[in-house]
Amino acid sequence: MLRVAEYFDLSDTGRQRRANEDSRFARAPLFVVADGMGGAQAGEVASRLAVEAFEPGLADERGLSPEQALCERVTEANERIHALAQRDRARQGMGTTVTAAAVGEHDVAVAHVGDSRAYRLREGVFERLTEDHSLVEELMRQGKLTPEEASAHPQRSIITRALGPEPDVQVDSRTWPAQPGDVYLLCSDGLTSMVPEEEVAELLRGAGSLREAGRGMVAAANEAGGRDNITVVLFRLETVGAADAAPAEGATAEHAAAPTGDEPTVVGGRAGAERLTADAVRSAVADSEAIRARRIEPRAAGREEDVEGGRRSRLRRTLVALAVTALIAVPVAIAAWLAIGSVYFIGASDEGFVAVYRGLPYDLPLGIELYGETYVSGVPLRSMPQARRASLLNHTLRSRDDAADLMRRLETGELQAR
Repeated sequence: MLRVAEYFDLSDTGRQRRANEDSRFARAPLFVVADGMGGAQAGEVASRLAVEAFEPGLADERGLSPEQALCERVTEANERIHALAQRDRARQGMGTTVTAAAVGEHDVAVAHVGDSRAYRLREGVFERLTEDHSLVEELMRQGKLTPEEASAHPQRSIITRALGPEPDVQVDSRTWPAQPGDVYLLCSDGLTSMVPEEEVAELLRGAGSLREAGRGMVAAANEAGGRDNITVVLFRLETVGAADAAPAEGATAEHAAAPTGDEPTVVGGRAGAERLTADAVRSAVADSEAIRARRIEPRAAGREEDVEGGRRSRLRRTLVALAVTALIAVPVAIAAWLAIGSVYFIGASDEGFVAVYRGLPYDLPLGIELYGETYVSGVPLRSMPQARRASLLNHTLRSRDDAADLMRRLETGELQAR
Protein backbone atom coordinates (compact mmCIF):
# COMPACT_ATOMS: atom_id res chain seq x y z
CA MET A 1 0.00 0.00 0.00
CA LEU A 2 1.21 3.52 -0.85
CA ARG A 3 1.01 6.84 0.96
CA VAL A 4 2.31 10.39 0.53
CA ALA A 5 5.76 10.55 2.11
CA GLU A 6 6.21 14.31 1.72
CA TYR A 7 4.70 17.22 -0.18
CA PHE A 8 5.45 20.85 -0.92
CA ASP A 9 3.42 23.68 -2.48
CA LEU A 10 4.30 27.24 -3.43
CA SER A 11 2.65 30.05 -5.39
CA ASP A 12 4.29 33.22 -6.62
CA THR A 13 2.84 36.31 -8.33
CA GLY A 14 5.67 36.47 -10.86
CA ARG A 15 7.54 39.49 -12.14
CA GLN A 16 4.91 41.08 -14.38
CA ARG A 17 1.58 40.56 -12.60
CA ARG A 18 0.22 42.64 -9.73
CA ALA A 19 -2.17 39.99 -8.42
CA ASN A 20 -2.03 36.22 -8.08
CA GLU A 21 -4.97 34.50 -9.75
CA ASP A 22 -3.59 31.01 -9.06
CA SER A 23 -4.94 28.89 -6.21
CA ARG A 24 -3.89 25.51 -4.87
CA PHE A 25 -4.93 22.89 -2.36
CA ALA A 26 -2.44 20.49 -0.77
CA ARG A 27 -3.65 18.10 1.90
CA ALA A 28 -2.58 14.50 1.45
CA PRO A 29 -3.85 12.49 -0.29
CA LEU A 30 -5.50 15.24 -2.40
CA PHE A 31 -3.73 17.96 -4.41
CA VAL A 32 -5.14 20.66 -6.71
CA VAL A 33 -3.84 23.55 -8.85
CA ALA A 34 -6.13 26.14 -10.49
CA ASP A 35 -5.19 29.09 -12.71
CA GLY A 36 -7.94 31.73 -12.93
CA MET A 37 -8.74 34.21 -15.67
CA GLY A 38 -11.00 37.27 -15.94
CA GLY A 39 -10.85 40.95 -15.03
CA ALA A 40 -11.79 42.70 -11.77
CA GLN A 41 -10.24 39.91 -9.69
CA ALA A 42 -12.67 37.45 -11.28
CA GLY A 43 -9.87 35.00 -12.05
CA GLU A 44 -8.81 34.96 -8.43
CA VAL A 45 -12.41 34.27 -7.40
CA ALA A 46 -12.83 31.49 -9.98
CA SER A 47 -9.65 29.65 -9.00
CA ARG A 48 -10.50 29.94 -5.31
CA LEU A 49 -13.96 28.50 -5.90
CA ALA A 50 -12.38 25.64 -7.81
CA VAL A 51 -10.06 24.56 -5.00
CA GLU A 52 -12.75 25.12 -2.35
CA ALA A 53 -14.81 22.41 -4.03
CA PHE A 54 -12.13 19.91 -2.97
CA GLU A 55 -11.84 20.99 0.66
CA PRO A 56 -14.38 18.41 1.94
CA GLY A 57 -12.15 15.67 0.50
CA LEU A 58 -13.29 12.74 -1.62
CA ALA A 59 -15.07 10.59 0.98
CA ASP A 60 -18.24 9.29 -0.63
CA GLU A 61 -20.73 6.72 0.60
CA ARG A 62 -21.91 5.94 -2.92
CA GLY A 63 -18.84 3.89 -3.72
CA LEU A 64 -17.34 6.19 -6.35
CA SER A 65 -13.75 5.55 -7.35
CA PRO A 66 -11.24 8.35 -6.63
CA GLU A 67 -11.20 9.20 -10.34
CA GLN A 68 -15.00 9.46 -10.45
CA ALA A 69 -15.01 11.52 -7.23
CA LEU A 70 -12.43 13.92 -8.69
CA CYS A 71 -14.55 14.42 -11.81
CA GLU A 72 -17.60 15.07 -9.64
CA ARG A 73 -15.74 17.73 -7.64
CA VAL A 74 -14.60 19.41 -10.87
CA THR A 75 -18.18 19.41 -12.15
CA GLU A 76 -19.41 20.94 -8.88
CA ALA A 77 -16.75 23.64 -9.11
CA ASN A 78 -17.81 24.46 -12.66
CA GLU A 79 -21.44 24.84 -11.59
CA ARG A 80 -20.51 27.18 -8.72
CA ILE A 81 -18.29 29.38 -10.86
CA HIS A 82 -20.80 29.57 -13.72
CA ALA A 83 -23.68 30.39 -11.35
CA LEU A 84 -21.71 33.23 -9.72
CA ALA A 85 -20.71 34.63 -13.11
CA GLN A 86 -24.37 34.70 -14.16
CA ARG A 87 -25.37 36.58 -10.99
CA ASP A 88 -22.54 39.12 -11.08
CA ARG A 89 -22.16 41.06 -14.34
CA ALA A 90 -18.62 42.16 -13.41
CA ARG A 91 -17.58 38.51 -13.31
CA GLN A 92 -19.27 37.27 -16.46
CA GLY A 93 -16.91 35.14 -18.49
CA MET A 94 -14.59 34.36 -15.60
CA GLY A 95 -13.03 30.94 -15.57
CA THR A 96 -10.19 28.80 -14.34
CA THR A 97 -8.16 25.76 -15.19
CA VAL A 98 -7.96 22.89 -12.73
CA THR A 99 -5.70 19.88 -12.34
CA ALA A 100 -6.40 17.60 -9.38
CA ALA A 101 -4.69 14.41 -8.19
CA ALA A 102 -5.77 11.87 -5.57
CA VAL A 103 -3.45 9.19 -4.18
CA GLY A 104 -5.00 5.78 -3.64
CA GLU A 105 -3.57 2.62 -2.11
CA HIS A 106 -1.95 1.51 -5.37
CA ASP A 107 -2.54 4.28 -7.89
CA VAL A 108 -2.92 7.99 -8.57
CA ALA A 109 -6.04 9.46 -10.21
CA VAL A 110 -5.93 12.76 -12.10
CA ALA A 111 -8.78 14.99 -13.34
CA HIS A 112 -7.97 17.89 -15.61
CA VAL A 113 -9.45 20.89 -17.46
CA GLY A 114 -7.34 23.59 -19.15
CA ASP A 115 -3.58 23.97 -19.46
CA SER A 116 -2.37 23.47 -15.90
CA ARG A 117 -0.37 20.26 -16.00
CA ALA A 118 0.48 17.08 -14.11
CA TYR A 119 3.87 15.37 -14.42
CA ARG A 120 5.46 12.25 -12.94
CA LEU A 121 9.12 11.54 -12.22
CA ARG A 122 9.75 7.80 -11.99
CA GLU A 123 13.24 6.31 -11.81
CA GLY A 124 14.67 9.39 -13.50
CA VAL A 125 12.09 9.51 -16.30
CA PHE A 126 10.02 12.72 -16.38
CA GLU A 127 6.65 12.30 -18.09
CA ARG A 128 3.70 14.61 -18.69
CA LEU A 129 0.40 12.99 -17.67
CA THR A 130 -2.05 15.59 -19.03
CA GLU A 131 -2.74 17.16 -22.41
CA ASP A 132 -3.35 20.90 -22.56
CA HIS A 133 -6.78 22.08 -23.63
CA SER A 134 -5.30 24.94 -25.62
CA LEU A 135 -5.27 26.26 -29.16
CA VAL A 136 -1.60 25.49 -29.84
CA GLU A 137 -1.92 21.99 -28.37
CA GLU A 138 -4.80 21.28 -30.76
CA LEU A 139 -2.80 22.65 -33.68
CA MET A 140 0.11 20.39 -32.72
CA ARG A 141 -2.19 17.36 -32.55
CA GLN A 142 -3.35 18.24 -36.07
CA GLY A 143 0.25 18.49 -37.25
CA LYS A 144 -0.05 22.20 -38.04
CA LEU A 145 2.53 23.31 -35.44
CA THR A 146 5.79 21.85 -34.18
CA PRO A 147 6.57 21.99 -30.43
CA GLU A 148 9.17 24.67 -31.17
CA GLU A 149 6.64 26.78 -33.07
CA ALA A 150 4.04 26.28 -30.36
CA SER A 151 6.39 27.51 -27.61
CA ALA A 152 6.71 30.89 -29.35
CA HIS A 153 3.20 31.12 -30.82
CA PRO A 154 1.48 34.48 -30.04
CA GLN A 155 -1.75 32.65 -29.12
CA ARG A 156 -0.18 30.00 -26.90
CA SER A 157 -2.09 31.28 -23.85
CA ILE A 158 -5.53 30.72 -25.40
CA ILE A 159 -7.25 27.74 -23.81
CA THR A 160 -10.14 25.85 -25.37
CA ARG A 161 -11.67 24.46 -22.19
CA ALA A 162 -12.09 25.93 -18.68
CA LEU A 163 -14.35 25.88 -15.65
CA GLY A 164 -16.99 28.61 -15.52
CA PRO A 165 -17.76 29.96 -19.01
CA GLU A 166 -20.31 27.23 -19.78
CA PRO A 167 -22.89 25.45 -17.59
CA ASP A 168 -21.31 22.08 -18.44
CA VAL A 169 -17.69 21.09 -18.87
CA GLN A 170 -15.91 18.04 -20.23
CA VAL A 171 -13.40 16.67 -17.72
CA ASP A 172 -10.42 14.56 -18.79
CA SER A 173 -9.45 11.95 -16.20
CA ARG A 174 -7.29 8.88 -15.85
CA THR A 175 -5.84 6.61 -13.16
CA TRP A 176 -2.21 5.50 -13.31
CA PRO A 177 -0.63 2.61 -11.35
CA ALA A 178 1.81 4.09 -8.85
CA GLN A 179 4.94 2.85 -7.15
CA PRO A 180 7.19 3.91 -4.26
CA GLY A 181 9.53 6.75 -5.11
CA ASP A 182 7.23 8.33 -7.68
CA VAL A 183 7.27 12.14 -7.55
CA TYR A 184 4.31 14.07 -9.00
CA LEU A 185 4.24 17.72 -10.04
CA LEU A 186 1.09 19.79 -10.55
CA CYS A 187 1.72 23.29 -11.92
CA SER A 188 0.15 26.29 -13.63
CA ASP A 189 1.39 27.46 -17.01
CA GLY A 190 3.33 30.23 -15.30
CA LEU A 191 6.01 27.57 -14.87
CA THR A 192 5.77 25.64 -18.13
CA SER A 193 5.43 28.74 -20.34
CA MET A 194 8.70 30.10 -18.95
CA VAL A 195 10.82 27.01 -18.23
CA PRO A 196 11.29 24.16 -20.75
CA GLU A 197 10.19 20.72 -19.60
CA GLU A 198 13.77 19.45 -19.80
CA GLU A 199 14.90 22.12 -17.35
CA VAL A 200 11.98 21.40 -15.00
CA ALA A 201 12.98 17.73 -15.06
CA GLU A 202 16.61 18.56 -14.25
CA LEU A 203 15.59 20.80 -11.36
CA LEU A 204 13.51 17.97 -9.94
CA ARG A 205 16.15 15.28 -10.46
CA GLY A 206 18.96 17.38 -9.01
CA ALA A 207 17.17 18.73 -5.93
CA GLY A 208 17.84 17.34 -2.47
CA SER A 209 14.22 17.81 -1.38
CA LEU A 210 10.83 18.71 -2.80
CA ARG A 211 11.15 22.09 -1.09
CA GLU A 212 14.39 22.79 -2.91
CA ALA A 213 12.93 21.60 -6.22
CA GLY A 214 9.76 23.68 -5.92
CA ARG A 215 11.56 26.86 -5.01
CA GLY A 216 14.08 26.25 -7.77
CA MET A 217 11.27 25.98 -10.31
CA VAL A 218 9.66 29.24 -9.17
CA ALA A 219 13.03 31.00 -9.21
CA ALA A 220 13.77 29.69 -12.73
CA ALA A 221 10.41 30.94 -14.02
CA ASN A 222 11.02 34.38 -12.53
CA GLU A 223 14.55 34.54 -13.86
CA ALA A 224 13.15 33.76 -17.31
CA GLY A 225 10.84 36.76 -17.05
CA GLY A 226 8.04 35.68 -14.71
CA ARG A 227 5.32 36.84 -17.09
CA ASP A 228 2.55 34.96 -15.25
CA ASN A 229 1.68 33.68 -11.79
CA ILE A 230 3.62 30.54 -10.91
CA THR A 231 2.24 27.70 -8.79
CA VAL A 232 3.81 24.31 -8.08
CA VAL A 233 2.61 21.38 -5.99
CA LEU A 234 4.93 18.40 -5.48
CA PHE A 235 4.39 15.10 -3.67
CA ARG A 236 6.38 11.88 -3.30
CA LEU A 237 5.07 8.39 -2.61
CA GLU A 238 6.39 5.62 -0.38
CA THR A 239 5.26 2.20 0.79
CA VAL A 240 3.36 1.88 4.06
CA GLY A 241 4.84 -0.93 6.19
CA ALA A 242 3.26 -2.68 9.15
CA ALA A 243 5.61 -0.89 11.52
CA ASP A 244 4.91 2.59 10.16
CA ALA A 245 1.23 2.61 9.31
CA ALA A 246 0.84 6.15 10.65
CA PRO A 247 1.81 9.02 8.30
CA ALA A 248 5.34 10.34 8.69
CA GLU A 249 4.85 13.54 10.65
CA GLY A 250 8.07 15.22 9.66
CA ALA A 251 7.73 14.38 5.98
CA THR A 252 4.18 15.51 5.35
CA ALA A 253 4.63 18.69 7.37
CA GLU A 254 7.04 20.18 4.82
CA HIS A 255 4.92 23.01 3.45
CA ALA A 256 5.77 26.34 1.90
CA ALA A 257 3.75 29.13 3.39
CA ALA A 258 1.31 30.83 1.06
CA PRO A 259 1.92 34.37 -0.21
CA THR A 260 -1.66 35.32 0.63
CA GLY A 261 -1.63 35.04 4.42
CA ASP A 262 -1.72 31.31 5.17
CA GLU A 263 -0.85 30.44 8.74
CA PRO A 264 2.86 29.75 9.29
CA THR A 265 4.16 26.35 10.28
CA VAL A 266 4.99 26.18 13.99
CA VAL A 267 8.56 25.03 14.49
CA GLY A 268 10.98 24.47 17.34
CA GLY A 269 8.52 23.16 19.92
CA ARG A 270 10.06 19.70 20.33
CA ALA A 271 13.70 20.51 20.95
CA GLY A 272 13.60 19.98 24.69
CA ALA A 273 11.51 16.82 24.57
CA GLU A 274 13.92 15.08 22.21
CA ARG A 275 16.63 15.08 24.89
CA LEU A 276 14.62 12.84 27.25
CA THR A 277 15.39 9.13 27.09
CA ALA A 278 13.40 6.31 28.68
CA ASP A 279 16.15 5.74 31.28
CA ALA A 280 16.16 9.42 32.16
CA VAL A 281 12.40 9.43 32.64
CA ARG A 282 12.50 6.34 34.88
CA SER A 283 15.33 7.86 36.93
CA ALA A 284 13.42 11.13 37.34
CA VAL A 285 10.30 9.28 38.46
CA ALA A 286 12.29 7.23 40.98
CA ASP A 287 13.97 10.36 42.40
CA SER A 288 10.59 12.08 42.64
CA GLU A 289 9.09 9.15 44.58
CA ALA A 290 12.06 9.08 46.97
CA ILE A 291 11.78 12.82 47.67
CA ARG A 292 8.04 12.50 48.15
CA ALA A 293 8.54 9.63 50.64
CA ARG A 294 11.02 11.67 52.68
CA ARG A 295 8.70 14.66 52.79
CA ILE A 296 5.75 12.75 54.27
CA GLU A 297 7.66 10.41 56.62
CA PRO A 298 6.50 11.16 60.25
CA ARG A 299 9.31 12.16 62.62
CA ALA A 300 7.71 10.42 65.60
CA ALA A 301 5.03 7.86 66.26
CA GLY A 302 1.48 9.17 66.54
CA ARG A 303 1.93 12.09 64.11
CA GLU A 304 0.45 10.49 60.97
CA GLU A 305 -2.76 12.53 61.24
CA ASP A 306 -0.85 15.83 61.56
CA VAL A 307 1.26 14.95 58.55
CA GLU A 308 -1.81 14.07 56.47
CA GLY A 309 -3.50 17.33 57.46
CA GLY A 310 -0.37 19.26 56.54
CA ARG A 311 -0.30 17.58 53.15
CA ARG A 312 -3.90 18.56 52.43
CA SER A 313 -3.20 22.14 53.48
CA ARG A 314 -0.14 22.36 51.27
CA LEU A 315 -2.11 20.85 48.36
CA ARG A 316 -4.84 23.46 48.78
CA ARG A 317 -2.30 26.28 48.83
CA THR A 318 -0.59 24.87 45.75
CA LEU A 319 -3.85 24.57 43.82
CA VAL A 320 -4.86 28.13 44.74
CA ALA A 321 -1.47 29.43 43.66
CA LEU A 322 -1.68 27.57 40.35
CA ALA A 323 -5.19 28.88 39.70
CA VAL A 324 -4.12 32.48 40.38
CA THR A 325 -1.06 32.06 38.17
CA ALA A 326 -3.19 30.66 35.34
CA LEU A 327 -5.66 33.52 35.60
CA ILE A 328 -2.80 35.97 35.18
CA ALA A 329 -0.58 34.07 32.76
CA VAL A 330 -3.14 32.81 30.24
CA PRO A 331 -4.49 36.26 29.20
CA VAL A 332 -0.94 37.60 29.05
CA ALA A 333 0.17 34.69 26.87
CA ILE A 334 -2.82 35.10 24.56
CA ALA A 335 -2.19 38.82 24.22
CA ALA A 336 1.49 38.20 23.49
CA TRP A 337 0.69 35.59 20.85
CA LEU A 338 -1.84 37.89 19.15
CA ALA A 339 0.73 40.68 19.14
CA ILE A 340 3.36 38.40 17.63
CA GLY A 341 0.92 37.25 14.96
CA SER A 342 0.16 40.79 13.81
CA VAL A 343 3.69 41.87 12.87
CA TYR A 344 5.90 40.90 9.95
CA PHE A 345 9.50 41.42 8.87
CA ILE A 346 11.64 40.80 5.81
CA GLY A 347 14.38 38.18 5.92
CA ALA A 348 16.24 35.62 3.83
CA SER A 349 15.00 32.10 3.15
CA ASP A 350 17.27 29.09 3.62
CA GLU A 351 17.82 29.01 -0.15
CA GLY A 352 18.85 32.70 -0.35
CA PHE A 353 15.61 34.32 -1.54
CA VAL A 354 13.91 37.38 -0.06
CA ALA A 355 11.08 36.19 2.22
CA VAL A 356 8.37 37.54 4.52
CA TYR A 357 8.23 36.26 8.11
CA ARG A 358 5.38 36.61 10.56
CA GLY A 359 6.21 37.23 14.22
CA LEU A 360 9.25 38.63 16.00
CA PRO A 361 12.85 38.05 14.79
CA TYR A 362 13.98 36.34 18.00
CA ASP A 363 14.90 32.82 19.07
CA LEU A 364 14.11 31.48 22.54
CA PRO A 365 16.07 28.80 24.39
CA LEU A 366 15.63 25.19 23.23
CA GLY A 367 15.52 26.38 19.62
CA ILE A 368 12.03 27.91 19.85
CA GLU A 369 11.49 30.60 17.20
CA LEU A 370 8.97 33.43 17.55
CA TYR A 371 8.40 33.66 13.80
CA GLY A 372 7.35 31.63 10.81
CA GLU A 373 7.94 31.98 7.09
CA THR A 374 4.78 33.12 5.25
CA TYR A 375 5.98 33.99 1.74
CA VAL A 376 9.12 33.34 -0.29
CA SER A 377 9.67 35.52 -3.35
CA GLY A 378 11.53 34.55 -6.47
CA VAL A 379 14.05 37.37 -5.91
CA PRO A 380 17.52 36.06 -4.98
CA LEU A 381 19.49 38.15 -2.50
CA ARG A 382 22.61 37.86 -4.62
CA SER A 383 20.90 39.90 -7.38
CA MET A 384 20.57 42.94 -5.10
CA PRO A 385 23.13 45.66 -4.26
CA GLN A 386 24.67 45.34 -0.81
CA ALA A 387 23.09 48.56 0.44
CA ARG A 388 19.60 47.48 -0.63
CA ARG A 389 20.15 44.07 0.91
CA ALA A 390 21.19 45.57 4.24
CA SER A 391 18.19 47.91 4.36
CA LEU A 392 15.79 45.04 3.66
CA LEU A 393 17.25 42.66 6.22
CA ASN A 394 17.34 45.06 9.19
CA HIS A 395 14.35 43.23 10.81
CA THR A 396 12.10 46.30 10.82
CA LEU A 397 8.66 45.26 12.08
CA ARG A 398 5.89 45.91 9.57
CA SER A 399 2.17 45.39 9.12
CA ARG A 400 0.97 42.65 6.80
CA ASP A 401 -0.09 45.18 4.14
CA ASP A 402 3.22 47.04 4.39
CA ALA A 403 5.19 43.82 3.97
CA ALA A 404 3.04 42.71 1.02
CA ASP A 405 3.44 46.10 -0.69
CA LEU A 406 7.18 46.02 -0.17
CA MET A 407 7.43 42.56 -1.73
CA ARG A 408 5.27 43.64 -4.67
CA ARG A 409 7.55 46.61 -5.37
CA LEU A 410 10.58 44.41 -5.03
CA GLU A 411 9.26 41.73 -7.39
CA THR A 412 8.17 44.24 -10.03
CA GLY A 413 11.65 45.82 -9.96
CA GLU A 414 10.47 49.16 -8.59
CA LEU A 415 12.75 49.03 -5.54
CA GLN A 416 15.84 47.70 -7.30
CA ALA A 417 15.58 50.42 -9.88
CA ARG A 418 16.18 53.11 -7.25
